[in-house]
Amino acid sequence: MHRILSKNGYIFTDKKNPKWGIMASMLGLIATISLCLVIHFTYLNGGTAPMQYGLVVILAIAYAIAGMVLAIRSLTEKDIFRFFPICGIVLNALAILGGGVILYFGVI
Repeated sequence: MHRILSKNGYIFTDKKNPKWGIMASMLGLIATISLCLVIHFTYLNGGTAPMQYGLVVILAIAYAIAGMVLAIRSLTEKDIFRFFPICGIVLNALAILGGGVILYFGVI
């Protein structure tokens, strides 16, 4: 039983973290945080948002689209760890969806 629970050797792998996946996760994080800050500052302002906040939302959507392209591109690579590309896809999809909802309700 002791032999089953203990590992006596090393497992070597050629997998690596893809640099485009890390970049996609960073872009998604920047876009998501920017949208959260816009919502927070609009709430503090009593529900009125200056025009600059709309520009921040549009730029966040642009960052998220670029991050989504990078995440999908890095996910197609071979012998990689998939954490950062999947994290990038989730964060960027959240930012695109959130930005779209903000723009939709801003136009109505």
